[in-house]
Amino acid sequence: MSITAKDLARLLNLSAAAVSMALHGKPGVSTQTRKMVIEAAERYGYDFTKITPQKRNSSRHIVFIIYKRHGSVVGETPFFSELSEGITTACEEEQYKLQVAYVHKDEEVKKQVEDIVYSDCAGIVLLGTEMQMEDLQPFLDLPIPLVLLDAYFDEVPCDCVLINNSQGAAMATNYLINRTKKQPGYLKSSYGISNFEERAYGFYKAVRHHGLSTSNSIVHEVAPSIEGAFSDMMEVIARGEKLASCYFADNDWIAIGAIRAFKKQGICVPKDIAVIGFDNVPMASYIEPSLTTVHVPKKYMGEMAVKRLIDVIGSGNQESVKIEILTKLKKRQSL
Repeated sequence: MSITAKDLARLLNLSAAAVSMALHGKPGVSTQTRKMVIEAAERYGYDFTKITPQKRNSSRHIVFIIYKRHGSVVGETPFFSELSEGITTACEEEQYKLQVAYVHKDEEVKKQVEDIVYSDCAGIVLLGTEMQMEDLQPFLDLPIPLVLLDAYFDEVPCDCVLINNSQGAAMATNYLINRTKKQPGYLKSSYGISNFEERAYGFYKAVRHHGLSTSNSIVHEVAPSIEGAFSDMMEVIARGEKLASCYFADNDWIAIGAIRAFKKQGICVPKDIAVIGFDNVPMASYIEPSLTTVHVPKKYMGEMAVKRLIDVIGSGNQESVKIEILTKLKKRQSL
């Protein structure tokens, strides 16, 4: 029986990813390491037909990896269900098999990722919503195509598909100011992720566009969940902190939680305080008052990520692209 790549990795005291890159002729390992791996593979009878380009390109298997850094934003929510639906639909249309895998920051990420390399997958769609830049590196070292979904980092050349967060936030804030003629407040997520940072940029850009001082906008940092935002806003009100007459919220969960707190304290929405959210989750249309929000085409995002990945798999194109999807305003009763 011929030696396996995993056996070679153990024999040479190298990572599985390094052995894979050396055998596949991919960048990421030194010439000396590549030479050592190839010589050992030949010496121990490794079956090189396993790594021919034809075999890799013929794989009809895509892995959707959901990366969890803290789990406060990524979870079993309608937002991510719709993303998954888009990914599933595109895979079915293109006749690719789909596997869903979870990778947790607190576990041995490198080993989790290396195991995926040996699952005979053609490429990866990586949900990077909770990622920081340093979290991405183990995935960039893989010798297979990857598309980053719902995240983007300037410093990293990587195919990505995401919402135009700053456009959506600026659009929402402009509408908020035009309707209320007031200085908008900001219900800001207490968890820092790239999406929320881009939404903050769009919010402040709109404030400046209207000739208002950004320092005059009242900001409350709250948890990005309904219960968390409700509890945090109840504390804000109990402390007697000054409230704005209108707010842009980083996501719908924050907006819904804040509205619940306002109503519990006898504050009428939108008469006393107007609120606008972001994401257009299904609950936004059912609460009272219904939530004005930014609609994100979540299913389409998932479909675009798969289509870009399959294009890279088929063409071997090494140039990275950033695909930003525009948002639309969903006008309801909270504003």
